[in-house]
Amino acid sequence: MIAVVQRVSNANVSINKKLCAEIQKGILLLLGVFIDDTEKDLIYSVNKVINLRIFPKNDKNMDLSIKETGGEILLVSQFTLCGDIKKGRRPSFIKAANPPKGKKYYIKFIDMLKQEGIKVKTGRFGSNMEVQLTNDGPVTVIIDSKQNS
Repeated sequence: MIAVVQRVSNANVSINKKLCAEIQKGILLLLGVFIDDTEKDLIYSVNKVINLRIFPKNDKNMDLSIKETGGEILLVSQFTLCGDIKKGRRPSFIKAANPPKGKKYYIKFIDMLKQEGIKVKTGRFGSNMEVQLTNDGPVTVIIDSKQNS
């Protein structure tokens, strides 16, 4: 599982030019699910996201997590994060989970965040979306569950 975590002042996602979801201060989370991801990858990734200390305390350092700030997460599925560009010029997506598995893990990710008390808004799985954001910092972190070994 791979997640791009961006600390944002605001972010929104639109589908067919219609606003689908928006947040203010929090995290824009782009999530990719691989074909070989398991519950272990899911649990690891959720725990990393909610406990990642990327928010300032007293306008200094990065000492607080999304859980501690009460901020929101805008979660957007993005299978293209699973693209392999080692050969040729066109990404290969054979390592990305098929849509049923990807959606299952996406929904589980949302449910787990909510169980932790995180306010979550989402895009729509499998849709062509437009994402806008104001990256605060900028702060962007990549979480790769396969590097948990």
